Amino acid sequence: MQNNTVLIIGAVWVEPNSSAAGKRMLQLIDQFLEKEYHITFACVAQKSEKALDLKSLGIEEVFIELNNISFDAFVKKLKPNIVLFDRFMIEEQFGWRVAEHCPNAITILDTEDLHCLRKTREFCVKKELPFSVSELLKQDITKREVASILRCDLSLIISTYEMELLKDVFKIPSNVILYLPFMFEEIDALQTEKWQHFTEREHFIFIGNFFHKPNVDAVLTLKKEIWAKVRKQLPKAELHIYGAYVTQQIQELNNKKEGFLIKGFAKDANNVVKNAKVVLAPLNFGAGIKGKLTEAMLCGTPSVTTSIGAEGMANNFEWNGFIEDDYTDFANKAVLLYNDESTWKNSQQKGIDIINSIYSKKKNGVVLSSKIQEIQQNLEKHRASNFFGSLLQHQTLQATKYMSKWIETKNSN
Repeated sequence: MQNNTVLIIGAVWVEPNSSAAGKRMLQLIDQFLEKEYHITFACVAQKSEKALDLKSLGIEEVFIELNNISFDAFVKKLKPNIVLFDRFMIEEQFGWRVAEHCPNAITILDTEDLHCLRKTREFCVKKELPFSVSELLKQDITKREVASILRCDLSLIISTYEMELLKDVFKIPSNVILYLPFMFEEIDALQTEKWQHFTEREHFIFIGNFFHKPNVDAVLTLKKEIWAKVRKQLPKAELHIYGAYVTQQIQELNNKKEGFLIKGFAKDANNVVKNAKVVLAPLNFGAGIKGKLTEAMLCGTPSVTTSIGAEGMANNFEWNGFIEDDYTDFANKAVLLYNDESTWKNSQQKGIDIINSIYSKKKNGVVLSSKIQEIQQNLEKHRASNFFGSLLQHQTLQATKYMSKWIETKNSN
């Protein structure tokens, strides 16, 4: 590759033990490190104690400010040839500055998941409306996110469902979006031999970051709709709830008598998942790939989830457990997995097949590297083929730029 400088602008600092988004960002960082890029990670957020020390990986960390001319001087001096935006809101804030001061830098948007899809589903659940594409098209956040995707040279899309949505509904050109799911080392016999056996495992588990509303809703669903049905059949079973940033609402659900235990942040998520017997994830809304479910597969732990939970994750492979939207069926399948060793082992193998076929770090890394090289070699032609992207870039430079400049002036006064 030519120049080897990457600027990643993060919405938050990287917390791989707190969220799937943190794991995803670390996977992308690993890809650039393997190709010997010099990486600078810039972020507007405050750093928590859970954040990874990126300096230990040889990555420069920089604090930046919104609506501040200091970023212009910073990016001009850095001269990155690739700029990666962490979620569309970051592209909205900094994309026009990058376009103005580093016009030849390839811009990549990591969507994490389609925020507009997740937010519209949340809206529909609250309003007790069925989700529909027409409802999705009404939302302002949809227009903002799709515009951001079009403005970038490349957007990384994490699920097959979202790829189809962008191509079929929004008619996004296929050359500016790339299907790039999570990237894991393939599971081999050496790993599976170290896994705890069926008889050595105990308890059900849920794990998720509680800043993420779908996780809060899922735990409330477990408490109100599912757990009593499971306990009726398994009176000694326990459900352990793990996750960063536990809210008071979630903490108050803790009930030792019912076996519904709020455990809080897990320093080693893998450890708690690999010792559990079954992962439960009744997600009623959301988008993208669910990190808790790939983590279950990586730990050899079968899961029960909903159609939203499994959406876009397994392609044509059978799920590593069960997909149930009816809460009674959900509870019954959870009990079946917990009790029946043959069903449990069969489900475990399905998880291995999914990880090794869809989420291979080696295979997906080649796809990403090849796409970046292709764009680098034909950047002018690539951009010329995306007229609506250039149109939106032009309009953004006129509108967002002057709003930001106005805020800059206001703040300086």
